[in-house]
Amino acid sequence: MHSYFFLLDGANAATAGAEAAAKAGTVDIADLVFKGWYIYLPLLLMSLITVYIFVERWLTLSKASKEDNSFMSNIKQYINQGKIDSAKNLCVTNNTPVARMIGKGIGRIGKPLEDIKGAIENSGKLEIAGLEKNTPILAIISSIAPMFGFLGTVIGVITIFHDISMSPEAAEGKIPIDSVSAGLYVKMISSAAGLVVGMIAYVAYNTLTTRIGRVVNSMEVHAVEFVDILDEPVH
Repeated sequence: MHSYFFLLDGANAATAGAEAAAKAGTVDIADLVFKGWYIYLPLLLMSLITVYIFVERWLTLSKASKEDNSFMSNIKQYINQGKIDSAKNLCVTNNTPVARMIGKGIGRIGKPLEDIKGAIENSGKLEIAGLEKNTPILAIISSIAPMFGFLGTVIGVITIFHDISMSPEAAEGKIPIDSVSAGLYVKMISSAAGLVVGMIAYVAYNTLTTRIGRVVNSMEVHAVEFVDILDEPVH
């Protein structure tokens, strides 16, 4: 009978101890997250910037990549008919990088062909710069974010050795496991967060770069086609 109550009391004590440990663990995790804010906050800001730039550029490039299949044929028809104003209005109506670039060339009609080519080239460079707006930031984030994660790793290791050296158990040759686990938590979470943010920024940057390349290629094709229209004899 006494042994039964002894076992019962032992079980209750173990349960209470487990609950206390779980509660203490929760507090420790929240405390560690709060202590590591100087690492997590920059990573959070970089992730928000990455999402914003990607969405904004994706919408811009989606609009820029829309093409009217009859655009160049209409431009050619207007130019051959001498309707320069109609050609300019068509470019304004389309309002795409290709249309703005061709519109700049139309505005130079009557001048030497080399001047027209120069105007188209300069306009194209400005349009490309506009398409690439803010995308270098993604490349920077993809490089910096893992470094912040590594910084968290270094801080975590420093925390481990500092807590061990300051612990009374260290004088007895014992390593306090709670100090080690606390430092490892900061180390692993910050490293993983930095890598994740860096990979997302890297994928976003390369995705946008690919789409920009397609728009630039389309601009080059249309620029050559426009010069050919000016260079061929009018029928």
